[in-house]
Amino acid sequence: MADGDAPGRGVKIAPSILAADFARLGEELAAIEAAGADLVHIDVMDGHYVPNITIGPAVVKALRPHTDLAFDVHLMISPVDPYLADFAEAGADIITVHPEAGPHIHSTLQKIRGMGKKAGVSLNPGTPAKMLDYLMDSVDLILVMTVNPGFGGQSFIHSQIDKIAAIRNRIDKSGRDILLEVDGGVNPETAALARDAGADVLVAGTGVFGAGRGRYQEAIDALRASA
Repeated sequence: MADGDAPGRGVKIAPSILAADFARLGEELAAIEAAGADLVHIDVMDGHYVPNITIGPAVVKALRPHTDLAFDVHLMISPVDPYLADFAEAGADIITVHPEAGPHIHSTLQKIRGMGKKAGVSLNPGTPAKMLDYLMDSVDLILVMTVNPGFGGQSFIHSQIDKIAAIRNRIDKSGRDILLEVDGGVNPETAALARDAGADVLVAGTGVFGAGRGRYQEAIDALRASA
């Protein structure tokens, strides 16, 4: 089982299954793995924290046998703590939460790591980088949302580039191996901007699955080349 690590500083591509064909999710996972994806990004939405509803732990569990890629599970739900164990047991390798989903982000991150999973924290466009100042020892991944969470297909918010760079600086100063992930409006043009600012992992939903079946490798290769 892959553990979610992204060795070295080469950019990693994490297709988001939010844009996949939900009627064929198992096949879609096999297709992106064959196409060279590095992680599988799974967006979990509850219709409360964000204005959309997607999938739960039962679907994550059902998908786990279909790929050896690490599951990068992004929980856009509130409250989040009651569901951590369910997603851990379902096969998540990385569990990412929002500080606003609380009530106590530091405690939540400790719980995730206590389950033997990698802990991520996600910053919405309006959440400042400085909120990470007392969390750097507790995170394995930092996700910068370059769109407002809730729906795929949105346009990249360019003001987040400065935030990505600021977080890259914090990571480098920490001396820890923390992945810096960017999610939202990622295409070959914005992938280059995100990578130049210091991103390690690029999440792409429409940017990969929107290419159409049979062209996933072409889309992933284009993102990787541009970054």
